[in-house]
Amino acid sequence: VQLQASGGGLVQAGGSLRLSCTYSGFTFDDYAIGWFRQAPGKEREGVSCISNSDGSTHYVHSVKGRFTISTDNAKNTVYLQMNTLKPEDTAVYYCAALKTNGHIIVVVPLPSGMDYWGKGTQVTVSS
Repeated sequence: VQLQASGGGLVQAGGSLRLSCTYSGFTFDDYAIGWFRQAPGKEREGVSCISNSDGSTHYVHSVKGRFTISTDNAKNTVYLQMNTLKPEDTAVYYCAALKTNGHIIVVVPLPSGMDYWGKGTQVTVSS
């Protein structure tokens, strides 16, 4: 199983970025894929999650209405469209996969609950 996040960069506050998570080695139907972030000196936190089995998407409160998670199954890629970025969104962003075993995902999972991780991509939002 491999996941690779990309698309990070430097953007001004109010700007947008689209992150991509390309995955391989597993069937997305059996998994949920989430985006997480870790700012300097802070713990890693969940941002958003998508479960392909039922198409459900979930967001943490701080990004609702600004971030959108989506998937292109033909490209084995999950996207995170980030709009109206704020300096507090600055972090290393990671994507991770969780084998759902038929369970329904109703919230963004804790980082400790994820099974596989990719390397992160840096997002810096300047004020």
